[in-house]
Amino acid sequence: MSGSEHRRAPRRQVDMIIPVDNAISEQRIGHVGNLSSTGMLLISDQPLVADAIYQLRVSLPSRSGQGQTIEFGVHEQWSEAANIPGQHWTGFRIIAISEADGHKLRSWVETAPDSAH
Repeated sequence: MSGSEHRRAPRRQVDMIIPVDNAISEQRIGHVGNLSSTGMLLISDQPLVADAIYQLRVSLPSRSGQGQTIEFGVHEQWSEAANIPGQHWTGFRIIAISEADGHKLRSWVETAPDSAH
């Protein structure tokens, strides 16, 4: 089943590398492919554990250059090898986020440039 079949929230595509860290282990696990208020596509160089729960940390860039760090819990929904050898795509559903970080995330997604694709 494709992760795109269940998308309900607008997703912001990214045109830069936005690192994603495991907030528990403090290890970099990949970077954002796209992000919404309810989920994320992660691009990584190794497969992640199927059906696992992760606590992730992302620093959302801004036009002012002052990034906003958010942290949220996610549940792995699907994973597949990417078209680039050695890369993996993983779809996550956000299952836990503080009210303040949820507001930051929604604001960031809504301020996506119109030219994003």
